[in-house]
Amino acid sequence: MKCLYAAAIAASISLGAAAASPVTIGISQSPTTTISDSRLRPLTLEKLPLGSIVPQGWLLRQLELQRDGLNGHLSEISAWLDKSNNAWLVEGAHNGWEELPYWLRGYSRLAYILDDDRMKQEAASWLEPVIASQREDGFFGPENKRGERPEIWAQMLMLDCLQGYYEETGDKRVLELMKRFFEWEMSVPDKDFIKDYWENCRGGDNIWSVICYYGKTGDESVLPLIEKIHRNNADCTNPARLPNWHNVNIAQYFREPAEVSLLTGDSTLMDATYNVYELVRRTCGQVPGGMFGSDENARIGYIDPRQGTETCGFAEQIASDGIMLSVNADPLWAENMEDIAFNSFPAAMTADLRSLRYITSPNMTVSDSKNHNPGIDNSGPFVSFNPFSSRCCQHNHGLGWPAFTQSLVYSTSDGGAAFPVYSPNKATLNVAGGKTVTITENTQYPFDDTLRFTIDLKGKSTFPLYFRIPSWTKNASIAVNGKKLSAKLEPGQYARVETQWKKGDTVELVFPMELSVRRWTVNQNSASVNYGPLTLSLRIKERYEKRDSRKTAIHDSNWIEGADPEKWPTYEIYADSPWNYSLILPDNNSTAGFKVEKLAWPADNQPFAEGAAPLAVKAKGRRIPSWTIDETGLTGVLPSARAPRSETVEDIILVPMGAQRLRISAFPTSGE
Repeated sequence: MKCLYAAAIAASISLGAAAASPVTIGISQSPTTTISDSRLRPLTLEKLPLGSIVPQGWLLRQLELQRDGLNGHLSEISAWLDKSNNAWLVEGAHNGWEELPYWLRGYSRLAYILDDDRMKQEAASWLEPVIASQREDGFFGPENKRGERPEIWAQMLMLDCLQGYYEETGDKRVLELMKRFFEWEMSVPDKDFIKDYWENCRGGDNIWSVICYYGKTGDESVLPLIEKIHRNNADCTNPARLPNWHNVNIAQYFREPAEVSLLTGDSTLMDATYNVYELVRRTCGQVPGGMFGSDENARIGYIDPRQGTETCGFAEQIASDGIMLSVNADPLWAENMEDIAFNSFPAAMTADLRSLRYITSPNMTVSDSKNHNPGIDNSGPFVSFNPFSSRCCQHNHGLGWPAFTQSLVYSTSDGGAAFPVYSPNKATLNVAGGKTVTITENTQYPFDDTLRFTIDLKGKSTFPLYFRIPSWTKNASIAVNGKKLSAKLEPGQYARVETQWKKGDTVELVFPMELSVRRWTVNQNSASVNYGPLTLSLRIKERYEKRDSRKTAIHDSNWIEGADPEKWPTYEIYADSPWNYSLILPDNNSTAGFKVEKLAWPADNQPFAEGAAPLAVKAKGRRIPSWTIDETGLTGVLPSARAPRSETVEDIILVPMGAQRLRISAFPTSGE
């Protein structure tokens, strides 16, 4: 569904019997946006300041594991974070100019979300020198030049870190730095402005910083910089081609035209963002898990689900989906974010979040340290879990879960709150009439269909709450204070519930989950099985083998002196059970023969570990003897319908693909 601007309420029904105060419920494509005379169109959803959303349940566990794992301790490993030789701290040094802000984007947000004093102090020890580094002309940080031309990709990243610092501390020096840097950017001639590869693809990051600065200050003098960046940025508006096919670039640059449309009002720019998002998925995206089969760079012909995505790509797409929710609140972005966060991103890391791999694929039955080029578009050990390796993802992966957490609750311009993405949390925000409200979301979603929201505020206040109704659910329901509302809820839209709320009021959502099948026509008409927002994988028994991280890292890894490889080992994973199954599925895709089993919730609150997901589905399959590991050492491409299937029918188990590091999630099929 393409929701270009905030839509009006489609229906409104008074249901006074449902609660002590009358309840109004309506359906809308997105929350209401108040029209403004500002030069910049207001955001549909306003992000809450860092720390306003406190994760709970399984989500809190992910963030705690991140704190205790690689992201929280990367400075013990990475030479790029060596304070004695870092370009952001030491004049004349060239080390870590990009890696530091990559890491800080996730690390500092995590510190504020968890309210961890030690981590906040560590973040400040980097950010304070960054603020102090600003020159008289407005430039700040290390100077990278391409000839006489300044390169500012690292500054774009650091602006994002500084915005979080301002949200946490209210330090006005951040806004002063941003204003002076934007003035410096305006002074650079177009011929010298964002011409280098990375900065040229990712000008949308800079534009978003301008938008955020304007939202905090109302300073219109910075707005011409948006147009300057756009005219010099890689062209994302061609309907038939992309400026480049690097997976992380795409995950960032697709939103740039939409951001510019906030200034220009040009709907064709919003269309361009949707076109980029859809074009790469039509071309290389006939795969489950929310992304596209690109490896580092998407290649025509390499479209099988055994191709993968960089861990950076998952994290950046989650962050970009959150930005697009602010821009126009389209449920598409929420569903894509959930798809990646529940099905793809967890499998890019070990279950303890102490190691990651560069490439993660929907069909992946080996995770070793060999060179699999040209099977994947990288030469080197890119599919094992190595804490010392793949320096971009090593530093950037920490953005993913904090960005997801910040997208759970937003403020709306009519004084309410919107819930486009679901996970357990407690959020505090200001609503209509200046009241402060805390709303607790209690749920085990996406593994359970029930979400319960509890209101806590002093006195009473009337304001709307917006809840996304997932496109995959049927017969969703809402109850206020135990009374079920009778309005029909439209999948893929928002339900707007308004009443005079008081302490202890509850809203209960039920999103019935059932099995469904998605076919990937250009990939041998393979099938993926979904249960609500979860995509399922063949359960493969995984055998972990520990390796010396020093011997298995890629060529450009660089770790700090004294780093202990025994403390941070590499893991290779091999399949200890058969995986080359076709899924027995009727032509009508009926799942009537499948059986869903609910299992116990994991005691450690980590449902994305092997064997820990509280859900399993019994199905049947036939092996395909010709489907094996290929000459590049990877899972072979999907076999055709003509490939012989075994006569023997076997019982197989499907589990959430986010809990499997080895998985088959796009199946060839066999008839009954």
